[in-house]
Amino acid sequence: MKRRAGLRRRLVNAAGGGLVNELLTRIDELEAEVQENRHLNLQVAELVDLVQELLIPVASQDRERIDAALEKFQRSL
Repeated sequence: MKRRAGLRRRLVNAAGGGLVNELLTRIDELEAEVQENRHLNLQVAELVDLVQELLIPVASQDRERIDAALEKFQRSL
């Protein structure tokens, strides 16, 4: 069955002038970009958390909490 699918793909690819291979390559590229975006979104979320952790102590002038939040951020890098 797998062999038939491979043969079918080669026939369709040949008839389409390489379109199937181009589309499969593009799908791989898009999947990699999605993974990169997920990673970047996680970093943004971590920065938002840090900003929230810093704003509350800064507003209340709680130096101990400010230092703790900065230390936590440094360890996460």
